[in-house]
Formats: sequence, C-alpha cells, structure tokens
Amino acid sequence: MEHVVRNAWYVLGWTAEIGTGPFARRVLDEPVVAFRRRDGRLAALLDRCAHRLVPLSLGSVVDDTLQCGYHGLRYDDTGACVHVPGQANIPPAARVRSFPVTERYGAAWIWMGDPEQADPGLIPAIERYGAPGWTVIWGAPQHHRSHYLNIVENLQDPAHTTYVHPGTIGNPASSDIAPVIEESEGHIVTYRWTLDAEPPPIDRKNANFSGLADRCQYYHFFPPCTSRVDVVTMQAGQEHTEANMDRGLRAFSYKFLTPETDTATHFFWLHVRNFGVGDQELDERLMRDMGRTFEEDNVIVSAMQREQDATGVRQLAWLRIDAGPSRARRMIEKMAAADAAAAPATSTAS
Repeated sequence: MEHVVRNAWYVLGWTAEIGTGPFARRVLDEPVVAFRRRDGRLAALLDRCAHRLVPLSLGSVVDDTLQCGYHGLRYDDTGACVHVPGQANIPPAARVRSFPVTERYGAAWIWMGDPEQADPGLIPAIERYGAPGWTVIWGAPQHHRSHYLNIVENLQDPAHTTYVHPGTIGNPASSDIAPVIEESEGHIVTYRWTLDAEPPPIDRKNANFSGLADRCQYYHFFPPCTSRVDVVTMQAGQEHTEANMDRGLRAFSYKFLTPETDTATHFFWLHVRNFGVGDQELDERLMRDMGRTFEEDNVIVSAMQREQDATGVRQLAWLRIDAGPSRARRMIEKMAAADAAAAPATSTAS
C-alpha cells in the first residue's frame, strides 16, 4: 500500500461487532480474522490457513482455538497450529502470523507492524470518555471507497462543510472565514470561530438559542489515522473560556480511519457530548444525522478517488484552504517513509 504506517494502532471493529464466531476484516491490505477465547479476550490472526490458504474466517471457534473450515487444523492465539486431524506430528510450517490486539473505548484495536512496538499506551486518548455529565454514541461503521489520505484531508478541511453538509453541520456564515493552522510534533489542528451567526440546523435541534451564537470547530489530527473535532456552539457575547464552552453545546467527534486497500477505507466514528445525556431519542437522531453527514463525505471522496484513478493525478490547482490538509498529508508521508525504512525489521510475512 502507498503511504501506509504499520506501526500504529488501528480500529479493527467496535467491540459490539465481534461476537463468539470468527470476525474477518481486511486491514492494510492484509486479511485479518479475530476470535474470542472462552475468557472473552480477543486474538487476531492472518486470515489464511497455512495448509491451503483457505480463509480461517470460514471456520469456527473451538475451545480457545480457531479451526479451519477445510481440513480442521486448529490454531491458538499465537498463530501456532496445535492440532491436525488424523496425524500426531504438526509440521513446523503450520503456523500463521498473529497480531497484537486489545480493547478500549468500546473498540478492538489492532497493531499491524512490529509486535515489539505495540504499546497500548499509544492508543489515542478519548476526551471526556466516561466523565460525569458526558455521554457516548458509537456510529455504525462505514466503508469509504477512497484512499485514506483523501479522507484525512477532508477531515482537516473546515471549508467544505458549507457546501457538502448544508442540512446538518454546514453554516454559510463560515464560508469566508480563513482557518488558523497550528502544528506540533505528532499533532496538527485547524480551527476557526464563527461569531454572531445563526446556529446551524443540527444545533437548533439540540438547544434553544436566544439570538445569535458563536461557534468553533477545532479539527485535531493525530497521525496516522485519528481525527478529533471539538465543536462548540455557545450564546454570542461570552468570553471563549473552557468553562463557558462547556456551558454551551459541546461535542468531541472522533473518526478512526483503518485503511483497507489503496482505494478503500474502514471509517469508524464515536461521538462524546455534554447535552442530552440519557436521551435515547436524541442518541438515535444524532446517529442518523451524523451517519448521514459522513456518508455525504463518502460520496465526495469516492468520486474524487474515481477521477484520481482515471487521470493518475491527485490535484491540479491549489487553494489557501489546502494548507491544513496538506500539512496532515506530509506528516503521514514522513511517518510512512520512516516506517518503510524499517520494513526489513517489521516484515508482514506470515
């Protein structure tokens, strides 16, 4: 794959997606199968039997092993074959690659690179997760038909919201406001405040504003694949302190991108908010509205990918609004180059 970072944690799936049977998903262009042991802990293996390469996900979980659905070979959580029907000896080549996997924030995280570097402390922290007065929803996973870098750039681009999302988060009052961009080691943020403007449609549904509002969108990006958008809508005329922002409508919208191939990406989103806590109807409405918003992005990035494939060109003209997205891309390309340089020590062979 192009510009991919293997030594990083990626969301394999929501915890709720992975039941008692084999769970298959392609990650960084490699087939992966996850399964639960009897104590509930996850294991993840290359989804390819060492015998005839049949996907292990076509088999079944037997005791604490994954049994191939073709000839019954069983693999433990390390990828070692521990049973071959009809013979006592197990060939040394009868093993598959295993991947570090762990669960946090309602997600199963997988490490596709060097297992010695798989530090769970590197999993991105989720702001306010589990804090009193805040609630969480997990969106349905989406499949975006684009290289993940196109999606990264979209997530660092406040300017598109006016035109792509007019019925949800778009706000015409923001269209001529230049974003501010700040970059540090392992982090980039693009943000802008819209002052004394009508709240966008989605915020009018969630609160009663008396008059105009101030609204900010902070687009944080943590390479290679985590986006956090801090969105605040507050009554206009207040100082923009953390305390005042928390008294308004505030949400941390997370997106986790898991590259599938060079032209497809698994898109996961999680939403932490300080309003409507315990309101199931609001949960369901936000699930619909936010899901629709990200599918609107999917339409754009998928069409972009088709034309990039057809022309072999990524971009022809450059605008001022490209500064933030371009910085995020360069940050990932630098990480990917360093990752590739270490490839002999982090082979992906099974």
